[in-house]
Amino acid sequence: MCDICVMNSVKERMISRRNFFRAAASAGAVGAVGVTTATPAMAAGHGSVEDMTYELSEDFPTYFGVPGISSEKMFNFAEHGFNVSKITFNEHTGTHIDAPLHFSADGAAVNEIPVSQLIAPLCVIDIAERANEDPDSSVTPDDIKAWIANNGPIPDGACVAMHSGWGQYVSGAKFRGADDNGVQHYPGFHVEAARMLLEESNAASLASDTLSLDIGASTTYDTHYAWLPAGRFGIENIANLDRVPVAGATLVIGAPKHRGGTGGPARIFAML
Repeated sequence: MCDICVMNSVKERMISRRNFFRAAASAGAVGAVGVTTATPAMAAGHGSVEDMTYELSEDFPTYFGVPGISSEKMFNFAEHGFNVSKITFNEHTGTHIDAPLHFSADGAAVNEIPVSQLIAPLCVIDIAERANEDPDSSVTPDDIKAWIANNGPIPDGACVAMHSGWGQYVSGAKFRGADDNGVQHYPGFHVEAARMLLEESNAASLASDTLSLDIGASTTYDTHYAWLPAGRFGIENIANLDRVPVAGATLVIGAPKHRGGTGGPARIFAML
């Protein structure tokens, strides 16, 4: 079919869709009169929702220090009657998933993460005060023990998240924290904390509010190598951990599902 034929067809369908939705809206307005109940939009027991995802753009900091995403306009509304852009991105850009395959030869790809693991009790371990004094701080086994003492056992399938307060630096150079030698400085999970969770809990994921599950200065990625090959997954650059309770929220993880992916940008929110 020729390009002009496609464009004309699209415009005709848009007009038909507009008329359809106008009619549906009118019918809905009439039908709503006298209705006293509706299907709740939130799962029972939750009253609000918090976005845990950063806006993805070329300006967002990346581990390698170069833009992780680019966009090319392929069609525009004024000329073609519709908008389409081509997006190119590094899988590990913005708020994103680390699949087991990211740090293993044959681990599960992002499309193979069980959907049951993408709805998770959220456990927030707050090390912000310590991280403020030392950017190379990490979540330790003692931090996990303290959380358990205050909140009870780590729930099965939980996402254990590090709140270091690093989100306040997301618009500046300190988020990467690169020194004169190019070494990055920001908090992460100590490998012994990851091992403790592997041995003593059924947590399904770790989440960090920084660029990595490991501390920024790591060159051996011990936490990645301990956690991901064990069949668990990670979340990096999670946002707004200061807006959710340390226990009791439910995390909904909109993981991408491209075949063979080592990870990918994700839309994540917490139900409170």
